[in-house]
Amino acid sequence: MRAGALLRLCSNPGLHYQQGQRPGPGIREYFYYVDHQGQLFLDDTKVKNFITCFKDVRFLSFFFRHLERNRVGRYQRRFPWVSRCGRERNFLRCSDLPVVFTQLLRGPRGSSLLSYCGGGPELAVPFQPGMLAVLPENGRLYHPAPERVGGVGLVRSALAQELSAEFRFRDGPEKPPTHFWWEGKEHRLAGDILGILRAEKSGAEEEAAISTS
Repeated sequence: MRAGALLRLCSNPGLHYQQGQRPGPGIREYFYYVDHQGQLFLDDTKVKNFITCFKDVRFLSFFFRHLERNRVGRYQRRFPWVSRCGRERNFLRCSDLPVVFTQLLRGPRGSSLLSYCGGGPELAVPFQPGMLAVLPENGRLYHPAPERVGGVGLVRSALAQELSAEFRFRDGPEKPPTHFWWEGKEHRLAGDILGILRAEKSGAEEEAAISTS
């Protein structure tokens, strides 16, 4: 999976790793970060913006399709996710969640898809309007994601703003939305993913507290 642009070695003494390090025969390790807009960077990139993020759809598709929880026995606290490519380990930490929905697409037979992390139709799940959920603790919008990456993904702010015009607030404007209007039908927001989301965030916070203690 390694592209030429990723062959540079960059040290980060505070985290005690080096990009491209070899902890064992034939093994290489790289370290990445995904922000709340779904942009992927090498973790030690000093300036993280649209110019410095990865944009190659084939690379992004491979990276996120192989993403799973980090159970390799290294860097679990700081990098809770890993994408493998043969004997290469690509560790990932995230601003919020590893899946960030970035685009609403048209799928087959008029269906709708939510694409994530810049992968276009290569990285997409069926859009389930009734499964959208706003987390009251931070006001962000979430949607179901593949189970192997936690089952929940963040909707990036620009897309969330676009979708927010279709929310209905039956419990009052100060409360989270109760319904979502989509393609001529009103969908009740059940909030089923909030429990999963809170458990995921609680685990991440506990790991962060341990790693900084």
